[in-house]
Amino acid sequence: MTYKVVRYLNNPNLERPAQPVAESEFDTPELHQLIADMFETMYASHGLGLAAPQIDVHKRLTVIDTSGGEPDVEPNKVVIINPEIIHKEGKQTGEEGCLSIPGFREEVRRHKRVTVRARNARGEVIEVSGEDLMARAMQHEIDHLNGVLFLAHLSPLKREVIRRKIRKLQKAGEWE
Repeated sequence: MTYKVVRYLNNPNLERPAQPVAESEFDTPELHQLIADMFETMYASHGLGLAAPQIDVHKRLTVIDTSGGEPDVEPNKVVIINPEIIHKEGKQTGEEGCLSIPGFREEVRRHKRVTVRARNARGEVIEVSGEDLMARAMQHEIDHLNGVLFLAHLSPLKREVIRRKIRKLQKAGEWE
């Protein structure tokens, strides 16, 4: 497995929609390796999810594990490819962060329960339902696949404050 570099905000590739994984790409050694690399990168970065565009792979693929890879917590690994949210209900508000915007966390409103239709690594159609943290993670990662960062869910003022802080970090050479 290979740890990949997670791209940070201001990388223009993070804000463009990803392309679907093609039929010919399913159940290949390359896809399975990419998924393994994404889990390794996510765990090494202490994340709960990682979308392929965050590592400069512009495919509609994301991995999620709400256990965060903690050794004393049972893994809850999910791979969703070419996902589409087919059901959503309820509301929840909770703190979110992002591996592409490290050091910044804000309250974001999301649906409490979602069901996603997607494909697994073998190309089989699956439906995955999640509630609370899993629902939040699925929505956050699918946003990435659509070129949307969690900042888009914040007020314009909060968004600008974070962008201003990041520009300051960039000038100081502390941000990619």
